[in-house]
Amino acid sequence: MDTLKAKDTISSGKAILGIELGSTRIKSVLIGEDNHPVAQGSHTWENQLVDGLWTYSIDDIWSGLQDSYADLCSDVRSRYGVEVERLAGIGISAMMHGYMPFGKDGNILVPFRTWRNTNTGPAALELSELFKFNIPLRWSISHLYQAILNGEEHVGKIDFITTLAGYIHWQLSGRRVLGIGDASGMLPVDSSAGDYSEEMIEKFDDLISSKAYSWKLRDILPKALMAGEDAGYLTEAGAMKLDPSGRLKAGVPMCPPEGDAGTGMVATNAVRKRTGNVSAGTSSFSMIVLEHGLSRPYEVIDMVTTPDGSPVAMVHCNNCTSEFNEWVGVFRDFQQMLGVPVDESKLFSMLFRHALDGDPDCGGLVSYNYVSGEPVTGFSDGCPLFVRSAEDRFNLANFLRSQLYAAVGVLKIGNDILFKEEKVEVDRISAHGGFFKTPEVGQRILAAALDSPIFVMETAGEGGAWGIALLAKYRVDNPEGLNLEDYLDQRVFVGDGGIEVTPSAEEVEGFDRYISNYKACLSVERAAVEAKR
Repeated sequence: MDTLKAKDTISSGKAILGIELGSTRIKSVLIGEDNHPVAQGSHTWENQLVDGLWTYSIDDIWSGLQDSYADLCSDVRSRYGVEVERLAGIGISAMMHGYMPFGKDGNILVPFRTWRNTNTGPAALELSELFKFNIPLRWSISHLYQAILNGEEHVGKIDFITTLAGYIHWQLSGRRVLGIGDASGMLPVDSSAGDYSEEMIEKFDDLISSKAYSWKLRDILPKALMAGEDAGYLTEAGAMKLDPSGRLKAGVPMCPPEGDAGTGMVATNAVRKRTGNVSAGTSSFSMIVLEHGLSRPYEVIDMVTTPDGSPVAMVHCNNCTSEFNEWVGVFRDFQQMLGVPVDESKLFSMLFRHALDGDPDCGGLVSYNYVSGEPVTGFSDGCPLFVRSAEDRFNLANFLRSQLYAAVGVLKIGNDILFKEEKVEVDRISAHGGFFKTPEVGQRILAAALDSPIFVMETAGEGGAWGIALLAKYRVDNPEGLNLEDYLDQRVFVGDGGIEVTPSAEEVEGFDRYISNYKACLSVERAAVEAKR
């Protein structure tokens, strides 16, 4: 979209706002009538370990959200010389799962417990057995039941529980709702009914009946909504919370709030059956939209849904690029010590590219990027680790390649179940996230890991904020009444360019050898975790 048209779109209140609260960045994107971004803003933040649990404070949530939006408005002023006052739609997305319980006064009862926490093992195990359905550690229902098992006083005072996206949406619109994709990471949903599983709600209520709480589970859950449904409007109070300057006008239609998994599927056009996507950044996950259900539950596979309710097999890994980023910092410090000017973005790209010069199996080197626990491989705590023997081919390229392999190694372990055991078929896997920022490198590594062609769109770098903006656009501008997959195909991704990388047999075989070494050395990682406690 040219500058004059973008300026007119913003001035006339036809632009759409998408905001995603990720693990390390809160990103705001404004899209025009052609669905392409016309402005963006961001805010960097980090979770905090408080009393043994990973959290973000309520104050940090709002200051970060406001700063990201203010940064977007600043970008609009610098590009177009206008102010953002009216919008055609708003969408809010955030990291999935976690636990935010609120009392009747609307105040949070305990600090936000994020997806990153792995203290819910007993609850997840018991619920998985009760439901005959895999309930991961990070799911909201696991956090709730663990609080019950721990006898936490706040549980009896709960009036409402939700995710981070659901919380922000509630505060902006007054509506206690959640997109079905995000809802499916709180409690299992029934895709055919487009709602939480009534059977599992009843089982949970029976399980805790002796506690005699004043609430039933459905009473405290947000209402699940499909993509495109009415999720309310920005209120006067909500407009002031988002934009304390008072410029933003209320009354803007809002789409159902979604999790980052759902927005990733939208941003990569992967909501149709037999498609999939991989998001790789601070954490990583893959989403494969299934034609048929799996033969049985698997502990390492989450069953969630697309934003329009189709069943999805999700492999979620707690760790991805954080450890590699730390090593980039080490090389940056070395450059500074030598008096060499440091361009961190260039350094990152150079190290990424050099990894491709390594051996397909990393020369026998093995890395573990477990900054936190990793449920897929059975770790409740993490300890980053590099392992080699005297006989391994130790050089910089192999070391870097082993770090990149580690970033998607656990993802491979989970997806091997889908592709090798369940014989799931896909027509296309798209990828997005920081791991793919350097052209073709992360893409080639992932292709070798999954033994599948990987497609990265030109728009992939826009990420989840763009994905939720598209869902907001779908909510307010779909006169033909298209379903979501057809809307994306016909209105958004027509002629979208990109690059597809197909792995060689040598690369696939090399990654398989790496994973064999990786699995064999998990006992070393476990010993390191125990020793560092």
